[in-house]
Amino acid sequence: MARYTGPKTKIARKFGEAIFGPDKVLSKKNYPPGQHGNSRKRKTSEYGIQLREKQKAKYTYGVLEKQFRNLFDKASRSKGITGEVLLQLLEARLDNIVYRLGIAPTRAAARQLVSHRHITVDGKVVNIPSYSVKAGQIIGVREKSKSLEVIADALSGFNHSKYPWIEWEQASMSGKFLHLPERADIPENIKEQLIVELYSK
Repeated sequence: MARYTGPKTKIARKFGEAIFGPDKVLSKKNYPPGQHGNSRKRKTSEYGIQLREKQKAKYTYGVLEKQFRNLFDKASRSKGITGEVLLQLLEARLDNIVYRLGIAPTRAAARQLVSHRHITVDGKVVNIPSYSVKAGQIIGVREKSKSLEVIADALSGFNHSKYPWIEWEQASMSGKFLHLPERADIPENIKEQLIVELYSK
């Protein structure tokens, strides 16, 4: 499956959650899209529930199937609880950190900023959205890009204190990735244990 570029509300309604951020349509139509979306729901199988959770995680972080599988394999080989490590690896992606720092309003916008060479890691331009940021690295906005309206709009009024694993420095328009986040600090509503069960079959 290639990266989804269609209507975000359609996906949010499928999961019944605003996984891409505030959604006016979802608040009015909180049921799946399509002709039978609002009709009587059929019971979903255990496999269906697990698959749905994996799809939700993939859409939330904008990751393709192969990338997601590779991250899961890496998480399963690491020390710690596999599901939590998987979420930590997703959180450590460069596009996600750019989003968490408030440099971009959405993960899709963050991905675009990275791809278009507006973001630096330790002072060097990195244009790979899936780049895995290490603890202690500094993520900043390239000097030429600091005047971009999209970045200024995203940063205005953004609360940088809500994520304890990153530190923001307004003067230099850069943030430090302090450490991998604890599961309790990751705000995404993802039941990672279901994903582990799915891949363990």
